[in-house]
Amino acid sequence: MIDLELTEEQLALQKTVREFCDGEIAPYIKEWDEKSHFDRRVFDKMADLGLLGVCIPEEYGGAGFDYISLGLVCEELEACDTFLRVAMSVHVGLNSLSVYSWGTEEQKQRYLVPQAKGEKLATFGLTEPNAGSDVVGMRSYAKRDGDDWILNGEKMWISLGDVADNFLFFCWTDLEKQKARDHRGISCFIVERSMAGFTSGTLHGKMGIKAGNTGYFSLQDVRVPKENMLGEEGEGFKIAMFSLENGRYTVASGATGVIRASRDASVAYANTREVQGQTIANFQLVKQKIAEMEADYQMAHLLWLKCGWLKNEGKPSAKAASLAKWQATTRSEKAASMAIEVHGANGYTNDYPVERYLRNCKAAVIYEGTRDIHTLMQADWALGLKKEKPARVVLPAYKAAGA
Repeated sequence: MIDLELTEEQLALQKTVREFCDGEIAPYIKEWDEKSHFDRRVFDKMADLGLLGVCIPEEYGGAGFDYISLGLVCEELEACDTFLRVAMSVHVGLNSLSVYSWGTEEQKQRYLVPQAKGEKLATFGLTEPNAGSDVVGMRSYAKRDGDDWILNGEKMWISLGDVADNFLFFCWTDLEKQKARDHRGISCFIVERSMAGFTSGTLHGKMGIKAGNTGYFSLQDVRVPKENMLGEEGEGFKIAMFSLENGRYTVASGATGVIRASRDASVAYANTREVQGQTIANFQLVKQKIAEMEADYQMAHLLWLKCGWLKNEGKPSAKAASLAKWQATTRSEKAASMAIEVHGANGYTNDYPVERYLRNCKAAVIYEGTRDIHTLMQADWALGLKKEKPARVVLPAYKAAGA
């Protein structure tokens, strides 16, 4: 049975994150956004709160919370600004949970522990200039050289790409399978920024998420030991899909925060803005917009909660993560747009946060699988053309709690 009541620990975590956002981010986010300023010190503060390892077991340096807690953190962070949640998605959802689930004990000690403590920032490298949703279209490759692998390739649109310390790098290790577009020829490696042949850069001119870092990185004859392969040779596609499911969960919970923030901003504005001798909160069409935001928030919130519950229980959750991501991001775009309309001309300026919400939320409709991809995936599940696979991992902290 699904229990929607949060524990005292989860409520305390939610309160801590909200206070962090109100005190450390909200007073500065307008300036950071205007100047496209990335402040890495923010992540040191998040690390001090245990957020960068929120659902990683304590034995590996994490805070030992569950998937619901991860969702709560993401919702609170993105209600403030998307760049905060993006960092959680790539650092925790895409990278750290993958190392925890697929890594050897040596890899966990070397990479997961400092990441969970926030001593190192981590990200995920799958997308390339010519390959996004079409994963097998990637061109990056690796060749054996004794006990090492030599890696070559370029990754694009990587969150924290120019600032992270550790990277998951997906590439072909079987060129015959590459020719056949057989994903069983893809493998995954853990790469460090300090490795010879690694370079990165920052992408400029983004529509939104301007306070965050989005970049690219390139590997030219980067030599890594065989011990840096995550999982077995040929398991890269499986790892990528596992990672993306966790990423979709964090994106869904984060987008739900955008809906809530849009609603709250609209309510505050409607209760103070006067037209024709009364506040616009009395106008029926304004009420309609706010009512739709409320309904969309509740639906999106329930969708990611269900997905988190499935993950905690060790049940298949790919379908739920896809649905939550699709609906939450679509509804966040709708809510931010309506919030601008509630604000009228004021909503078109950065004197109010709603225009930033709209610029920021558009990216989430695209990454972690476009809206179109998730539409097709949900249709395939409904038609019986796609089957869910068993969950790979249940967080021990959740099992230990006796839930």
